Amino acid sequence: MADLAISLAGLELRNPILSASGTFGHGLEMQHIVAPSAVGGLVSKTVTREPRAGNPMPRICETEAGFLNSIGLENRGIEAYLTDTLPEVAGADTVILTNIGGRSAEDFGELAAMLDERDEVDGLEINLSCPNVQGGRLPYSTDPAVAEDVVRRVRSATTKPIFAKLSPNVTRIADIAVAVECGGADGITAVNTILGMSVDWRTGRPGLNTVMGGFSGVSLKPIALRCAWECVRAVQIPVIGCGGIGTADDVLEFLVVGCAAVQIGTASFGDPGLLGRLPAELSERLDAAGIAAARDVIGSLEVAARTREVPGGST
Repeated sequence: MADLAISLAGLELRNPILSASGTFGHGLEMQHIVAPSAVGGLVSKTVTREPRAGNPMPRICETEAGFLNSIGLENRGIEAYLTDTLPEVAGADTVILTNIGGRSAEDFGELAAMLDERDEVDGLEINLSCPNVQGGRLPYSTDPAVAEDVVRRVRSATTKPIFAKLSPNVTRIADIAVAVECGGADGITAVNTILGMSVDWRTGRPGLNTVMGGFSGVSLKPIALRCAWECVRAVQIPVIGCGGIGTADDVLEFLVVGCAAVQIGTASFGDPGLLGRLPAELSERLDAAGIAAARDVIGSLEVAARTREVPGGST
């Protein structure tokens, strides 16, 4: 069988498949469906400094090829996470990444410091990009200087590997990628949801209470793939691909463009056992192609040389 093990910013993963934040619980809620040891890593739902009730209902809306959500980072806060969740994941046989979110740049640093000495946590994912707070504004993921500042604060507060989760809702994602690398990020997650909305013309009402929300699902994949590729070309740190991934072929596409690993999100809602099956399916694909290891696929995209038309029709 193909070797699926990968190294990710100093972390050793048994395979390149992780859960995406907000789609698989805080800790081990899904272990009765998918054994933690089956996946490369589990990423927690976003943890904030104080408890958050989240946004008012309705905050999930199904669309033609995915769904919109505006959960609003509902969680019980860092104290509950430290007291209740982390002891639960202490025995998990997989990599644990804690996703953190803040109302201010200072919040991110404080959260990182509080998690730094917890052995249950292998690394941090910085949620710079959630579109479901502050009215859809994305202050931490659209301004390179602001993004870099947040990452620097986290970097100064922890020795753990940190991954900056970026937004596709920008003109030049490569600029943000370079900024977080300069700030000290060990890796990048590309990408979070894209802003969207839904309306019912009969009632004249939006599908979400907040009107706009984060769109995810299979339709996001071409955008996410492009964003991941742009990040890979812009930085030297590893990139985790995320967005619209639901099959072993999808996983391999992200590896081919240069991602070191992937996260599975929306697909898990319709098929909670998917993460547990994907590693075997990935191995089967590689075996059939005569490829010995998943890492041999990473960055293998072949791009034709650009040509330039000149007068007379020649190139």
